[in-house]
Amino acid sequence: MFLPQEIIRKKRDGHELSAEEIRFFVNGIADNSVSEGQIAAFAMAVFFNDMTMAERVALTTGMRDSGTVLSWDHLNLDGPILDKHSTGGVGDVVSLMLGPMIAACGAYVPMISGRGLGHTGGTLDKLESIPGYDIMPDNKRFGEVVKSAGVAIIGQTGELAPADKRFYATRDITATVDSISLITASILSKKLAAGLDALVMDVKVGSGAFMPTYEASEQLAQCIVEVANGAGVPTSALLTDMNQVLASSAGNAVEVREAVNFLTGAHRNSRLHRVTLSLGAELLVLGKLARDPEHAWQMLEHTLSSGAAAEHFGKMVAGLGGPADFMDSPDRYLPKAKVVRPVYPEHKGIVTAMDTRAIGMAVVNLGGGRKVASDLIDHKVGFDNLCALRQEVDSHTPLAVLHANDDAQWEAGAQALREAITLGDKAPAADPEVYRLVRNENR
Repeated sequence: MFLPQEIIRKKRDGHELSAEEIRFFVNGIADNSVSEGQIAAFAMAVFFNDMTMAERVALTTGMRDSGTVLSWDHLNLDGPILDKHSTGGVGDVVSLMLGPMIAACGAYVPMISGRGLGHTGGTLDKLESIPGYDIMPDNKRFGEVVKSAGVAIIGQTGELAPADKRFYATRDITATVDSISLITASILSKKLAAGLDALVMDVKVGSGAFMPTYEASEQLAQCIVEVANGAGVPTSALLTDMNQVLASSAGNAVEVREAVNFLTGAHRNSRLHRVTLSLGAELLVLGKLARDPEHAWQMLEHTLSSGAAAEHFGKMVAGLGGPADFMDSPDRYLPKAKVVRPVYPEHKGIVTAMDTRAIGMAVVNLGGGRKVASDLIDHKVGFDNLCALRQEVDSHTPLAVLHANDDAQWEAGAQALREAITLGDKAPAADPEVYRLVRNENR
C-alpha cells in the first residue's frame, strides 16, 4: 500500500518512482482519493526534477488506462487504426484533410480532437461551423462512422483518460503546464486511449508554436516519439514551421471552407499541401500501407485527384449529423459574416515577418476563440486569402480578407493584422515547411 505524500516526497527529493507508485498515484487522481493539493505538489516536483523515460511511459500508460481504452476488434476492420496529432497553431487545418486522405488509403482514423487553446485554433470549433455536425456522438455511432466513412473526428468523452482531465486542470492553475514530461503524458494518454496502431505527431516551431523555442519543440518531439513507442504504439514526429499562418485562412468557417477547397481541388495552399502530405506519408509508412515515403506520397496525391478523400470527408459529415450534400455546396451551409472586406497595408512592401501568435489572438478577439472557457465561439469571423512571407503587398494586393460582424470589429481586426505583419524591402530567406523528422531509433 502506497501513500500519496510519500510518492510526492520521493519525487521531490529527486528519486525515480516505480511504475507501481506512478499507477497508484494516477488511479488516485481518477478516483479523487488524491487531493488537488497533492496533485499540485506532485506536478511541481516533476516540473523541477523531471522524469526518466521509464517514469514518462508509466505516467502516460497509467493515465491512458484511467478510463476507457477503445478497441476496434468487434468492427472487423480491414485496415490499421491510424491517427495524427498537432501541438496546435494558427491556420492549422491539416486534420480536416489528412483524416479523409488516410481513410481513402485503406486505414481507419478515429481522431479525438480538441478545442482552441490560447491563440491556437481548435479542430472541434471548426467542425461545429457545419450545421448538425455532432462532435460528441456515443461510442456506437462513433464506431459506425469510423467503419463506414473510414474517419470520424470527434471530441474527448469523459470516459477517455479522465485522470488527465483532472491533472491538467490543476497544472493549468499552478504554473506547471510547461513540463515536457507532463505535456507528453497529457497528449499521449488521450491519443493512445483511442486504440491506435500508429501515430504521427506534428510539433510546431516558430512564432505561432506552443513551445517557445526550436530546442524545446525538438525535445518535445523526441520525448513523444520515445514514450509512444515505449508504450507500444509506433510513432514518428515532424517538426513543422509555424512562423507564418499555415493555411490561407485563420478562423473556423473560413478554415472549413479552405479544407473543402483543398479536398476538391478548388484551391490548395502549397505550404499546407506539403505539410499535410509529409505527415500523411510518414503515417502510411508507419501503418504499413506504403513501402516508403515516395510511394505514400503518390497514394495521397491519388486520393485528391480521384476525389476519394473528398468523398470520405462528405461521408463523415453526413454520418455525424451534418448535411448529406455538404461537399457539393458548402457555402449554402457555412455561416457568413456581415462585413467581409480586404485589409490593405499602410504602405507597399514585402512581407518579411509575421507574428503568428498575434494573428491567432486577433481571431480570438474577433470572437473566433475563447478568452475564458465559457465563451461562445463565433464561427463566422476570421481571415482568409492571407498573405505569406516573401510576398509583395500594396494598395491592390491585401494582407488578407477580414470577416467581421460590424465595421468597428472590422477596424479593430484590421489594425491587429497590420501590427502583426512586418513589411520590408528585401525578401527573407525561406524557412522549410518541415525542419526535421524524428523517428524511433529502434525502428
